[in-house]
Amino acid sequence: MKSEMVKTMKNQFDSLAQTVPGEEVEFWFARDLQKPLGYARWENFYTAIGRAVESCKTTGCNPDYHFRGVTKMVSLGSGSERPVEDFMLTRYACYLIAQNGDPRKEPIAFAQSYFAVQTRRQELIEDRMLLQARMDARERLRDSEKTLSQNIYERGVDDDGFGRIRSKGDEALFGGNTTLEMKNKFGIRPENLPPEEDIKKLERRVKSEEKKLEKRSGRLPSGK
Repeated sequence: MKSEMVKTMKNQFDSLAQTVPGEEVEFWFARDLQKPLGYARWENFYTAIGRAVESCKTTGCNPDYHFRGVTKMVSLGSGSERPVEDFMLTRYACYLIAQNGDPRKEPIAFAQSYFAVQTRRQELIEDRMLLQARMDARERLRDSEKTLSQNIYERGVDDDGFGRIRSKGDEALFGGNTTLEMKNKFGIRPENLPPEEDIKKLERRVKSEEKKLEKRSGRLPSGK
């Protein structure tokens, strides 16, 4: 994503941020984020919020600290108002919603990094986006390798044969295609991570940052 696009989206998300009166707890209203995150219908976004709540429970966190149901009044064309359901969302809640979205969509890819870092500095957001892209690429590599392996074994190749195919390729088995060509077919690309930076370390770093994010996001006030 180009820096100018990141800047535009950052400014948009910044403008939607609010703060709990008397407390240093930043939050966003779900209905304000719906369209910026690429959801045309509230029903679909509501489902995404539900998945995020479940993710919050899975991590052992109390979703009541980060997701607060509220009712807002919205103006109608006739000049009257009607109540609509909405949610107050901490930064951590917004992050979980983004994590449950499709990272191939630019707004989701941006939001995953925007809400992951406790800062509004664009360069740090862009650094986080690069990190996430590297991890996504490795995950696609793993999936592609799995698909390739499955196809090889389904052709009756044993472990020894599989090793030979992986190291040298087998033109006869794949009708003249080398292993590299088969990898290209399944979308496998070389790993771009620097040799000294192991992907497992990056994954552990991200998990550590997630735990810190939950604590730094603060807690929404009780709805009682």
